[in-house]
Amino acid sequence: MALSIEVDPKFDGTLRDGICALWADVSNAGGAVGFVPPVTTEDIRPELVKHLVSMAEGRTRLLVGYDGKGAVAATAFLVRNTHRLMSHWLWLYTVMVHPGHQGKGYGRELMSAAAEAARGTDGIEAIRLTCRGGTGADRFYATCGYKEVGRVPGAIRVADGDDRDDIIMLLPLG
Repeated sequence: MALSIEVDPKFDGTLRDGICALWADVSNAGGAVGFVPPVTTEDIRPELVKHLVSMAEGRTRLLVGYDGKGAVAATAFLVRNTHRLMSHWLWLYTVMVHPGHQGKGYGRELMSAAAEAARGTDGIEAIRLTCRGGTGADRFYATCGYKEVGRVPGAIRVADGDDRDDIIMLLPLG
């Protein structure tokens, strides 16, 4: 079944709880979304609040993918640059697909929806993201049209003795 994606959904407690649960499930399954397992929804909540503040300020757009049962199955955040010389591209943050839905094409659908939302934003010419090396995420993003444009060796410390590259990727929208 296809993912039902909504851009800029009405935010309420149910959506908040769904995103927190998704984020915790993805993190605890080893997903590279800003946390190292084990985490709880309470660990996640302050990070989500940062995104919500940015949404309220009009700098961030939320994409939510719902599965066939209406549960939050995927999310991503498109974030405008605040630097006046970089306002022609957006950041893509916290791209997540629930571990139970991996391999169904939901990630590709979410990435396509993010590109379409960015294309519909005045003055935006590209999307930039970063991903953690050693996870295969860079290969997935490459299949979605992103190109690696930079890499900072060992910039992400997952644990003592486990440093990963921070890979910078870009999708031109033209």
